[in-house]
This record gives sequence, C-alpha cells and structure tokens, in this order.
Amino acid sequence: MYLLKGSMTAYDGRNTYTIRQGQAIVARKYHLIRYSKQKEDNVFDRIVIALDEAFLRLFLQRHSVRSTLSAYGDSLMGVKDSIKIRNYISSLAPYQNGFGAIEEGFTDVKREELLLILLKENPELSGILFNFGAPQKIDLEAFMNRNFRFNVGLNQFAFLTGRSLSAFKRDFHLLFNTTPGNWLTGRRLEEAYFQILNGNKNPGEVYLEVGFENQSHFSWAFKKRFGRSPAELLGERQAVSGQKMGSR
Repeated sequence: MYLLKGSMTAYDGRNTYTIRQGQAIVARKYHLIRYSKQKEDNVFDRIVIALDEAFLRLFLQRHSVRSTLSAYGDSLMGVKDSIKIRNYISSLAPYQNGFGAIEEGFTDVKREELLLILLKENPELSGILFNFGAPQKIDLEAFMNRNFRFNVGLNQFAFLTGRSLSAFKRDFHLLFNTTPGNWLTGRRLEEAYFQILNGNKNPGEVYLEVGFENQSHFSWAFKKRFGRSPAELLGERQAVSGQKMGSR
C-alpha cells in the first residue's frame, strides 16, 4: 500500500503503526489488522496492490529468487523510500480505470514490475512474500487475548492459530473452560465496560472497536451482563466527572 493523501493508524492487537503520506508498507498475510483513516484537506487516497499466492508462484517460475526465513514478526513492514517506488506509483495513472483499478491486461505486468522493484531494494521481503506455508500451531491463550477485538469467525481464529476448527474448540475449552463464543462475548463486554467507564469513548464507538457487529445486540448483551445499559454507564461516568469539575 502506498499512501497518497492523509494518514493511517493500524493496530494488530499488539502494536500500533502510523503510516503517513508518501510512505509505502507491506501487510503480512495471516495477520489481523484494524485500520483507521485520517483525511488531509478532507481527502484520503491510497493505492493498494494485492500480491496473492497464485501470482507469487507464477513469478517464481519466471524469476530466480533467493528466499530465506524472515526475522520479521511485525504485521506491517515499511518499504524503503526510493525514486523507483515513486516513479512506479506515477506510472500507474495511464493504466487505471475510472475506479482506480489497473485495467485488465496490465494488472500482472504492473504487479511484476512492482515486485521486481521491491525485491531489489528490500530483499529481506522474499522470506515473507514467498512463504506459502499455513500458520503453525501457536499459543492459543496469548493469541486470543491479543485478538479478541477482531470480528472474525471461529474458522478464521482456528486457522490463524494453526488448528482445525474441532481442535480449536477442544483446546479452547480445555484452556478457558467455556466455549469460544461465550468467552469472546464476555471478554468484549468487559473491554467495552472498561472503555466506557475509564476512557473517553461513547457506546457508539466502543461496540465496533471491541468486535460487535450490531449496536442493539451489544446494548442488550451489555445490560444482561452488567445490569445497566452502556448509555446508563456513560451517564454515570459523566455525572462523576461533572461532580469532580464542580468541586474544583
């Protein structure tokens, strides 16, 4: 991704990344990432080019690439700024249709050009781009506590932890003594309670940030769990804050 206008903040459950205008990044597969966009002069614009596995395998058939295991653990990696990258971004304009996508017939040509530039100037990316293995079995407790805010299905959680769905459910119950669905709901509600009570967040912001799709369902589950609605908790926080201000 190359950021043309504005800025972005990204969060992967562990680290926060800031991407500014004129910067390029590579996002790793099998990593959950949440983005927030900030406009500049009321404009936000970026170019995103996907390097999928099918394309990468074809690339390897045409080019000799030395691929080594990467030491990178981050979800996002910065790409070195260079005249080649900037010229490449400028070269896309004649091939873009009215929706900003590269016209059919030129897609793979321009992707191949980009990948040749990336590998020449950032050879360490080869160990990431050409790693076609599935995720290895990882620490389930650490992963779930880091990623419970992401609204993804159990199948994806299972895959990202290196397990089949049945193994994921079995290991999860042994670890947490409950089902994944019950644990996720409870963990998200606890985080929402904390954010509303101690942060500067309102219920309309919090429910999405902690992984709920629907605000009405969030409010219903919240009141069932804590005995009062998110709006009531927000009112309590504001009342306490007002009393503290009045006593000064």
